[in-house]
Amino acid sequence: MTLPLRGVYAVTPTRRRRFLWAAWWTAEPAREPFRPPDASQGGARTVEEARTQAERAAGRPLVEIEPAWATAWTRILRGEPPWPRPRARREAPPPPPPEQPRRAPSRPASARGASPYAVLGLTKAASADEIRQAFRRLALATHPDRGGDAGAFMRVKWAHDEALSRLRPPPKNRGGPD
Repeated sequence: MTLPLRGVYAVTPTRRRRFLWAAWWTAEPAREPFRPPDASQGGARTVEEARTQAERAAGRPLVEIEPAWATAWTRILRGEPPWPRPRARREAPPPPPPEQPRRAPSRPASARGASPYAVLGLTKAASADEIRQAFRRLALATHPDRGGDAGAFMRVKWAHDEALSRLRPPPKNRGGPD
């Protein structure tokens, strides 16, 4: 003697804040291969409304199962596999390298013997804003993409970086007492 098949249904919320139900009453849902539901429909405003619609479609009372089955059916409707593939475990990223002391920008050959302030046309008392404004003005004139010379632009870039680095205080030693 075989036991009568119990009908089941699953409900899941949709992207539009409604509910989709999927019902199986001729056979239980199967994971591999995924067995599509006997009936399904979206648009129910409440979970109770979804249950009522599923039971009406089956013509008998149904037992609720986990929502993952209805979610799997929505994935198939979107053209995706029913069950997401497990993500590959990633190893923890390597720790960041120890903080290196800030070095002054390397001086291009064309800037040897020149002061960064002289290259930018400023005095040593120039503020960070004045340094940036002078750099922008000279960068427009010397950048190779605007018809300037690459060597001249590198010299202006070095002067900008060097002048700003001289404004900043040196980094504090984070180590303990010696």
